[in-house]
Amino acid sequence: MGKLSCIRSLCCMGPPQPASPAGTVDATAGVRVKVSDRYVEIKNGIFELTLSNPDGIVTGVRYNGVDNLMEILNKEDNRGYWDLVWNPPGQKTGIFDVIKGTEFRIIYHDENQAEVSFTRNWDPSLEGKAVPLNIDKRFIVLRGSSGFYTYGIYEHKEGWPDFGLGETRVAFKLRKDKFHYMALANNRQRIMPMPDDRLPPRGQPLAYPEAVLLVDPINPDLRGEVDDKYQYSCEDQYNNVHGWMSFDPPIGFWQITPSDEFRTGGPLKQNLTSHVGPTTLAMFLSAHYAGDDLSPVFTNGEYWKKVHGPVFMYLNSSWDGSDPTILWEDAKVQMMIEKESWPYYFAFSEDFQKTEQRGSISGRLLVRDRYIDDEDLYASGAYVGLALPGEAGSWQRECKGYQFWCRADEDGSFYIRNIVTGNYNLYAWVPGFIGDYKLDATLTIASGDDIYLGDLVYKPPRDGPTMWEIGVPDRSAAEFYVPDPNPNYVNRLYINHPDSNCRFRQYGLWDRYTELYPDSDLVYTIGQSDYSTDWFYAQVNRKVDENTYQPTTWQIKFNLDSVSPGSTYKFRVALASSARAELQVFFNDQNRGVPHFATGMIGRDNAIARHGIHGLYWLFNINVDSAWLAQGMNTIYLKQPRNQSPFQGLMYDYLRLEGPCDC
Repeated sequence: MGKLSCIRSLCCMGPPQPASPAGTVDATAGVRVKVSDRYVEIKNGIFELTLSNPDGIVTGVRYNGVDNLMEILNKEDNRGYWDLVWNPPGQKTGIFDVIKGTEFRIIYHDENQAEVSFTRNWDPSLEGKAVPLNIDKRFIVLRGSSGFYTYGIYEHKEGWPDFGLGETRVAFKLRKDKFHYMALANNRQRIMPMPDDRLPPRGQPLAYPEAVLLVDPINPDLRGEVDDKYQYSCEDQYNNVHGWMSFDPPIGFWQITPSDEFRTGGPLKQNLTSHVGPTTLAMFLSAHYAGDDLSPVFTNGEYWKKVHGPVFMYLNSSWDGSDPTILWEDAKVQMMIEKESWPYYFAFSEDFQKTEQRGSISGRLLVRDRYIDDEDLYASGAYVGLALPGEAGSWQRECKGYQFWCRADEDGSFYIRNIVTGNYNLYAWVPGFIGDYKLDATLTIASGDDIYLGDLVYKPPRDGPTMWEIGVPDRSAAEFYVPDPNPNYVNRLYINHPDSNCRFRQYGLWDRYTELYPDSDLVYTIGQSDYSTDWFYAQVNRKVDENTYQPTTWQIKFNLDSVSPGSTYKFRVALASSARAELQVFFNDQNRGVPHFATGMIGRDNAIARHGIHGLYWLFNINVDSAWLAQGMNTIYLKQPRNQSPFQGLMYDYLRLEGPCDC
């Protein structure tokens, strides 16, 4: 491990080393628990965790000679906590609730492990005043482990009142005098602003509260940058480890999520990670990049119970504070150890199923599209998963149950392990093909099951040969033209970033459309235009002045050598995002009173404002009467008519015109 002195576990490491000149560790020490009227202290010779009693708030983390890694300037209930946002029936505004326990219990304690519980139970006297959930927050400390685990068990009993759940998470607020460097990927890490930099006069608010221009930051090197927590969002499939580093002494505080099973919305769901505070989050449920579709509503007294987590808060340290990559690389190694240890054998709740209680499923997915190949194709890299029963594609809006996903091998083979028992549908989507696959049968997973499904065949939507296409069907707009940011509103982390999936994370890109198209809208000519340079990443409104926006109408021009009379063509439009927007489609006549096709207002994912390149996926299959087309040059008009905000708009994933079926 070189200069590292972090302690993982006695089974993984050699002899323990001193943490630093500032402190020593004893990785062989047993786990000790001390309970007083106000606090519960758990220590294992490496670190000490302090929780309020009976609230179950993390008030302190002592490690590596530092008395407390949590922000000591904050009140004790604003350091490390579980929270949620809920709303009673008929109330749109969510109620923010820091979850404080009312009863403390030691679930288990010996020299090797301590698990403690902080519960808050609901009863009818609390109706309308508190979210109708029984909540059990658990914390675990293991012998020889440099960090602590936490998980929560939420239960809504049958017959209890209706409510909606907008968000739930764990938040940690670290010391701002120490933690200045943040990391969430190899190429997404940097020195961050101070929280004071976001407040006037050091910071200037921009179009929404989360975005601030740093005009006089404490660190002058950051002057002129934009700070916005949404610039550090991440898809759940990649959101495994993130956190903060201190240089003096060299310490890392990392949030590790070993499994996505308890997250909502599938592997493409985007969530917050870490941001200025310094704050680090473990997000379990949120409406970010999705809207209300991913805020579960519990009605008619339905029963619901779910385990969120466990997640791991990992602490590491180094002798050398000059190279932050040392701590980051170690955190990634620990993340892999946690993933390989899933599901954890040491969590005591009976609601958290262990390996032997779970099941597995495997098979192979093929793609059948006779207009591409006479033979079935391997569904290479397909996303294959289990989620609660529903329609094809419903997994991306599913937010009450567990989900289990994997990526298929090159030959389309998949194997999903450690599935919680229950009833599921099997879903899939294949990069390079539009639409969603769903196995018709409902699958019941029982303990010990290892179900082999054999070959499954996905037939993506297809009526006829491809006349032309724009983009790549991958549920993202990243392949389209993403402009350079306004030089007055940049995050320097993303300037000339090697990853194309980061270029869109700049503030104000929506206004660049008006600069590129001040008087007329985008025109794309099939056979001449290049979607990587000529198709703007989002169809946004044109800015007329500070508070006025104009709808936009894009054109696709294409030539047809002939039109088959009395036949039906197909225009397929896959959207990567929609934010309170509408798509209207006109064929060769944009002045007709009624569009040939309209979606109505759809979507609330707000990906344009939140620096996302996608939100929820939409697929529209539009029948095109041959009478709407003409021999020679044709024009399809794509209009987005809703113009109350600069953030209303669409992101396209893929567009294709198919000729009549030649069957």
